[in-house]
Amino acid sequence: MKVDLIIAGAGPAGLFAAIQAAEDNKNKDILILEKNHSAGKKLLISGSGQCNLTHAGNIANFFNHYGDNFNFLLGPLYTFDNKMLMNFFKHRGIKFRKARGGKIFPASNKASDILDVLLKECNKKNIKIKYNEEVKKVNYNNNSNKFEITTSNNYYSSKFFLLTTGGKSFPKTGSTGDGFEIAADLGHKIIEPRPALAPVIIKNYKFKMLSGISLRNKEISLFRDNNLLKSWSGDLLLTHRGLSGPGIINYSRYIRSGDIIKVKLLNYNKNELENNLIKKIEREGKLNLLNLLIKYPLAQRLIEKILEIAKIDGSINAAHLNKKERKEIIEHFSSLEFKVKKLAGFHQSMVTKGGIDLKEINPQNMESRIINNFFAAGEVLDIDGDTGGYNLQAAFSTAYLAGIEISERLKR
Repeated sequence: MKVDLIIAGAGPAGLFAAIQAAEDNKNKDILILEKNHSAGKKLLISGSGQCNLTHAGNIANFFNHYGDNFNFLLGPLYTFDNKMLMNFFKHRGIKFRKARGGKIFPASNKASDILDVLLKECNKKNIKIKYNEEVKKVNYNNNSNKFEITTSNNYYSSKFFLLTTGGKSFPKTGSTGDGFEIAADLGHKIIEPRPALAPVIIKNYKFKMLSGISLRNKEISLFRDNNLLKSWSGDLLLTHRGLSGPGIINYSRYIRSGDIIKVKLLNYNKNELENNLIKKIEREGKLNLLNLLIKYPLAQRLIEKILEIAKIDGSINAAHLNKKERKEIIEHFSSLEFKVKKLAGFHQSMVTKGGIDLKEINPQNMESRIINNFFAAGEVLDIDGDTGGYNLQAAFSTAYLAGIEISERLKR
């Protein structure tokens, strides 16, 4: 079957790119091939099913939320920014709400409303979607200058091919890394896919029973081979296996097995904390140690656990605390240490770090620098953003550029 454009993947990037490509191209055959029995499975679970579509504020503030590859997104995000994305849906009846921190959701809190708009728009533009059509092989024929696509059911050829199959996170939604193999077969380098926006599993974890305790705005430091790699501040959550929360998952792209994470529990350096603790003991030394320490803004169960780890009796009079014990408490309070066993797997990570090497993709139109008329957009690229709508924005922005470029070429 011959068509003008084939898109692999009916997620938000694939659907949106198809809509752009179909603009003023009513007589062109645009076909989306989707391995699942329905479109947008991962979109439907985004934001816990509410769809955190994008983030509020100036687009210039987005670039700090994409790790080391933010430069690639300068063109896509400035060309199709958060306001343009919201306007696309507003013009089609979607109202939005701004949540805490600037996250943007549909006012209905239904990801299905976003998907419905995309599917209705595809239908209006006569874009065909074939479900249960997993792309198995893509070959570029240098003689015909066409892409030859073999699926689980059929064979297709097309002048233009767009890859929007996503990454490897949440494989139950169909995101199993198929696109990486397809791109590699077409000659592209693939940066090793790794879980991102993922919780961290800690080796010899001692805080399982404290699961659910959150620590707000704490200074977090990442060490590798005794060298400080990065420091930041953020909220974190103790889980039954390790650490989670925005302050952890947004930086999981940097974390490796064997790394050391240190959390500063109080807003004192070690000398300040020691002086403060000595003064407290001088004033209230008759209190038992635990009752003295709970005056610090930390959960009592966490303090009790730290004392247990340090093998210090919390029932003793604070005045009887010796220097060695005091140093032990100060060390834990100012630099609570965790050794990383591994990141949680793709089944728990929200996105994928790694993918098609960005050096081989033109950021102005998402076209391959290796094969003409081959395009890629969305999470199949080596792009991963923080939580807060940044990943969906990147998917829509890169899809927009690919779509409008293909649209112009279809008119020729």
